[in-house]
Amino acid sequence: MLEIKNVDVFYDKNQSEVLIDINLQIKTGEIYAIIGPSGCGKSTLLKAISGLTPYSKGEILLNKKKISAKHHTIGLIPQNYGLLTWKTVFDNILLPLNIKGRQIDKTTLTNIDEIMEKLEIRLLKDQFPNKLSGGQKQRVAIARAFVLQPDILLMDEPFSALDALTRENIQELFLKIWKEQNITTLLITHSVEEAIYLGTKIVIMSPSPGRIITILDNPVHKIENKRTSLEHLQIATNIRNIMTKEWKK
Repeated sequence: MLEIKNVDVFYDKNQSEVLIDINLQIKTGEIYAIIGPSGCGKSTLLKAISGLTPYSKGEILLNKKKISAKHHTIGLIPQNYGLLTWKTVFDNILLPLNIKGRQIDKTTLTNIDEIMEKLEIRLLKDQFPNKLSGGQKQRVAIARAFVLQPDILLMDEPFSALDALTRENIQELFLKIWKEQNITTLLITHSVEEAIYLGTKIVIMSPSPGRIITILDNPVHKIENKRTSLEHLQIATNIRNIMTKEWKK
């Protein structure tokens, strides 16, 4: 379980507030989709969890221990995919395993091959990122995260730069592998539809300084026809009503 308890984050220079009193309890295997206006601290929250940004107050625990890259495996998929241009697709996928000092044995290579196959990028393993489309780069970033088998996966608007059809296809591929690995995930998105499609729960944040306004259960997550269901329309309307009311205060 990931526990975020009373966390505040301030900018160093002028001590202005970025995040205030953030509290979340995320059970293993859940996806929390976080929606909030630009500048409310969504990305800062992921950086605080990953250890890239210090927090001023509170604590962040993973399975009852203070979260850290030393004791936990943290997967991060940034907006720009985070691929190294001078490394092949295969070497980019191997990179976090090498950083963690993991043994690259036959089982590992088989796992990598299976994940690449599911994401339809196995034939691209010797290509370099500058030869890939946006959708292909995103699949490589997802493959790299899942090959690592992280304790927690952090995703910062991972599909925002893709066209609609590519985005929907990769969302489905992502969910397929996520269900197999049962990885606790935090996803930042500006899209209500994406939050509903991917999130087991939906977190709505306030304008800056960021606070959590509400956390909604997502009944759509287990429905087969998610995008066209009546439940999807109902929760989307509810989310937009909350945003309209709270973001204009």
